[in-house]
Amino acid sequence: MSTQILLEIALPTPLRRRFDYLPPEGMSDAEAQQLAVGVLLRVPFGHQQLIGVLLATKPISEQSPAKLRPALSLVAAEPVISGEMLELCLWAADYYQCPEGEALQTALPALLRQGEAAELRSEPCWQLSHEGKGLPPDALKRAPKQTQLLATLQQHAKLSRSDISALDIPATTIKALLDKGLIEPAASAGNSSRPQTLLRQQHLQLNDQQQSAFAQLSLDRGQVSLLEGATGSGKTEIYLQAIAQVLERGRQALILVPEIGLTPQTIARFQQRFAVPIVALHSGLNDRERLEAWLQAKSGGARILIGTRSAIFTPMPELGIIIVDEEHDNSFKQHDGFRYSARDLAVVRANRLQIPLLLGSATPSLETLHNALQGRYQHLRLNVRAGSAKPPEIQLLDIRGQGLEEGFAAETKAAIAAEIAAGNQVLVFLNRRGYAPTLECQDCGWLATCPHCDLRMTVHQSPRHLHCHHCGHQRALPRQCPTCKSSRLQPIGQGTERSENALAEWFPHIRVIRVDRDSTRNKNAMQKILDEVHQGEPCILVGTQMLAKGHHFADVTLVVIIDADTGLFSTDFRGPERMGQLLLQVAGRAGRAEKPGRVILQSLHCDHPLVQTLVHKDYHSFAELILQERHITQLPPYRYLALLRAESKRPEIALDFLKMARQEAQALMAPHPQLHYLGPLPAMIERRGDRFRYQLQFNSAQRRPLQQLLAQLALTLEGHALGKRVRWAIDVDPLEM
Repeated sequence: MSTQILLEIALPTPLRRRFDYLPPEGMSDAEAQQLAVGVLLRVPFGHQQLIGVLLATKPISEQSPAKLRPALSLVAAEPVISGEMLELCLWAADYYQCPEGEALQTALPALLRQGEAAELRSEPCWQLSHEGKGLPPDALKRAPKQTQLLATLQQHAKLSRSDISALDIPATTIKALLDKGLIEPAASAGNSSRPQTLLRQQHLQLNDQQQSAFAQLSLDRGQVSLLEGATGSGKTEIYLQAIAQVLERGRQALILVPEIGLTPQTIARFQQRFAVPIVALHSGLNDRERLEAWLQAKSGGARILIGTRSAIFTPMPELGIIIVDEEHDNSFKQHDGFRYSARDLAVVRANRLQIPLLLGSATPSLETLHNALQGRYQHLRLNVRAGSAKPPEIQLLDIRGQGLEEGFAAETKAAIAAEIAAGNQVLVFLNRRGYAPTLECQDCGWLATCPHCDLRMTVHQSPRHLHCHHCGHQRALPRQCPTCKSSRLQPIGQGTERSENALAEWFPHIRVIRVDRDSTRNKNAMQKILDEVHQGEPCILVGTQMLAKGHHFADVTLVVIIDADTGLFSTDFRGPERMGQLLLQVAGRAGRAEKPGRVILQSLHCDHPLVQTLVHKDYHSFAELILQERHITQLPPYRYLALLRAESKRPEIALDFLKMARQEAQALMAPHPQLHYLGPLPAMIERRGDRFRYQLQFNSAQRRPLQQLLAQLALTLEGHALGKRVRWAIDVDPLEM
């Protein structure tokens, strides 16, 4: 009698286990035995159907044979995830204490998770027509997207739909140029063709520091290198030349960037340099575009992949280098669901493949810098700007006792006026969206608070309303105080909208451009703003941290930081680190080309040691000062942290759950000299979206005992009655406290 073959499948559920199924009806045991690990199957689960990943076949199950149900169907015979990528996902699920099924689902494009076949469609391509080839460069200057597409096609023989989408060029632009007869359909190049030449454009000449750093890269073996370079020091040119050598060896390259706003300009620069297929993966693409890009990388057709956080899970059979740009950025950490760090997984993936990993930043995270100082990572430093650009002059402006107008000191206003008069551009940084942080009654002191959160609501003027940026609740601006009925309601504090209005009033003939999440909500909005700024006309940019990340503004000569003290006294121990990173990143937008740059930091705490170190020394000295504090207080990177987060509409249930969890943890590991506990404590925002949030902190001198504890504790909590009454999650290596 033959043995029944069973299928061990990972499903996207919060349960930390695999599920056993019988083969689909009509599939023989021999056929089931031949199923490859990593294939997708559609299975019944309760009253619904789920798509799961096959992890193993086996002859016996812990479940009673009578309870086993057959899978419904095999989605496709070929595995969508296997080998190296499957191992990475399972390792990440184990390390970050996430159910395997949820981790694997995160690694797959949405259409595959819905059961669609993993098949590349033939993509339409376009090329310049005879009329398009003879068109002058400035013929369509009133249509910047059409000009951009024509210019790109001048450099490339043809472009596919995914190539054009990666540049944030909409389909309407293609239609417009087709209607004008400037472009025409072209035959698809296909994935199998490889260009005879890799470069469209020769490399730039490296300066001495760049050459020294590049010479120390070992591109034929596994090595993690921190490229710590001042803003404008030419880190990207080192990336490009390292990738060129990897491509020459027939390998692929993966580049991770923190924000989708950076991908179009990064892709454009890479397409100018390389004559190889380049694809992008980020949340700005639709599901079909994401699947096509993922499949091109998986097939080996795409030689360069540029993506945000989730691109770390893209299968690339010939991967030869990984680059993480702006490695310090919080965006590389997923803060809900599968709470992984793409930067840390890049280290793991590169180590497993024995390929080089390049971590680039002007302001590296303290964890990465500590690893470099300890000799675990190779440390390459660039402190001279590339070309003739000079570092900006940083001026610390003490605003104590000064009468500020809409948050601006008189000296700051005068400096802005002088730069505008000289035909330059100015960047004003304020990391607060909206018109004002809150609304206050001038008679009784009432403040507009969110009814669902322990937070004040932000005042917005366009359109006029109150908005909670944490739970999304909105309501109209009140005409009178709900407490004392006074009509004397006053917006308190400064936001980007308020600064925009003030600057537009002071400089009525100059374009004032606001850059924040509200003004860039629509697709392609950010690219339109960048296109306008790059034309070089005098303007004032007002924005949040979106302006701080990797943008090259050749004509910005003055950067004004309205409030340099944000984060200085944060309740989060990472606050000062983030403050320093953000201020230097913003300051680095000034004087990046031929024109000299200047930075004005308005501060109420000019004599604070961290501010003084940041302004008068450099980030390295600033980071070493904070590392000394972290060593004294035994915080990361000197100890390892994990948080057990719990939330409920009834605070006592969440607290009881965490108290139980602490008791269980102490019982599981007994008194352990390396493990310490803190809490339960309220989260920094205790009530959010009508749910009360608390957390229990675990910290350890070594990873192993912490991981052992969390793995056992997760299974205990999953089976406990209280665990079913609260939302809870384990966050390993948390960045948000």
